[in-house]
Amino acid sequence: MVDFRLERTAPLPLDEAWRRLTEWPRHADAVPLTRVTVKTPGPTGVGTVFVARTGIGPFRFDDPMEVTVWRPPADGVAGLCRLEKRGRWVTGWAEIEVRPGPGGRSRVVWHEELRVAMVPSAFDRPLAWAARSMFGRAVNSLLRAA
Repeated sequence: MVDFRLERTAPLPLDEAWRRLTEWPRHADAVPLTRVTVKTPGPTGVGTVFVARTGIGPFRFDDPMEVTVWRPPADGVAGLCRLEKRGRWVTGWAEIEVRPGPGGRSRVVWHEELRVAMVPSAFDRPLAWAARSMFGRAVNSLLRAA
């Protein structure tokens, strides 16, 4: 099991940072070799299901996720989204929190716990490093893009 946490400060209002991080198809623009498909009708809320398909040709896997907590930021109060990973190869959860930061900025906390099938625990450290790096770049990209 891998557990990691990222924190970023963005020069965006809470609702805009939230929008950028929770428009699920946009994640495909930030994660290489990935396509995201929302399986349930909008708008996003508890019960929304989407699938991130990553890979090339026969070397790909699906990462289905379901929104289990959906609390958008409002009136300066932090927002929280929890995703449960329900895949065959990747399981666990992710929480995306967007809270007020200094000077009208947004503070983003991305906390994730994941398990990858058939990967021994001896590989947890390198997998955590790779996940932190990949998700860190993705969060940076999502917060930058309009």
